[in-house]
Amino acid sequence: MARSRTSTTHRLHEAIRYHGFGIAAALLFLAPLAWSVLVSFKPSIEARQPPLPPWPVGGFSVQSYENLAQYGAGIWTYTGNSLIVSAATVVASVVISLFAGYGFSRFQFPLKNALFVLIISTVMIPFQSILTPLFLILTKLGLQNTLTGIVLVYVTLQLPFSIFMMRNAFDAVPKEIEDAARVDGASVFAVLYRIMLPLVLPGVATVAIFAFLASWNEFLAALILLTDQNKYTLPVLMAAVRSGQFGTIDWGAVQSGVTLMMAPCLVIFLALQRYYIRGLTAGAVK
Repeated sequence: MARSRTSTTHRLHEAIRYHGFGIAAALLFLAPLAWSVLVSFKPSIEARQPPLPPWPVGGFSVQSYENLAQYGAGIWTYTGNSLIVSAATVVASVVISLFAGYGFSRFQFPLKNALFVLIISTVMIPFQSILTPLFLILTKLGLQNTLTGIVLVYVTLQLPFSIFMMRNAFDAVPKEIEDAARVDGASVFAVLYRIMLPLVLPGVATVAIFAFLASWNEFLAALILLTDQNKYTLPVLMAAVRSGQFGTIDWGAVQSGVTLMMAPCLVIFLALQRYYIRGLTAGAVK
């Protein structure tokens, strides 16, 4: 009886320590996010003051969001540009990596492994080192200072990782399932769309999340390749807001922009997190 009580007490203490550490770690990571959201609802004058307390003392206000909306062409113009760029990057990355990953996983062709290694090796090239060639190429194609051009750049940079993820996802699916569908007369595209795609959705979700986060938060390429203010994305706008006017910075507007930028990322990640975790482990055990 005493052993049972000791064991129960030990498990209780272990659970308390485990959950206590988890709660403390969660609060540590959530504190900066909560602080940014609370500061964004402070009046402009109060947002310039010391950060404590983080909540609005004089009541919640949307003045910072109103000030942010007056920057440049308006916050909704830049938000729309970011959404267009991010959505196009996600769609193109998913479609191309889906076909490429399926081809590398299921088909045999000359120099298959060498080509795959060549694609993956491009990850080692620093992005900053190829900005000048990219600028010149887009200028020759007439795509410099266009959202289409910036989408092509983002897709190109995202494809090596995306193809790697999708090939691993297809490798984790037994080939017998595909062979059974082909025996029934299904074509290659029918097998890919009806049989394989539902099985590799975790990998697709992982590619989509990474592509969205990379394109939504990317700053340097958008700053260099876009020269028209009306085509800027949100990160470029936030750099302008952060620099301020005549040496003054509206910290309330800065935190309002941070809140607007992180909201879609949180929503998409929380909505797809179960697929994301499964996608990262796809192909880990064969």
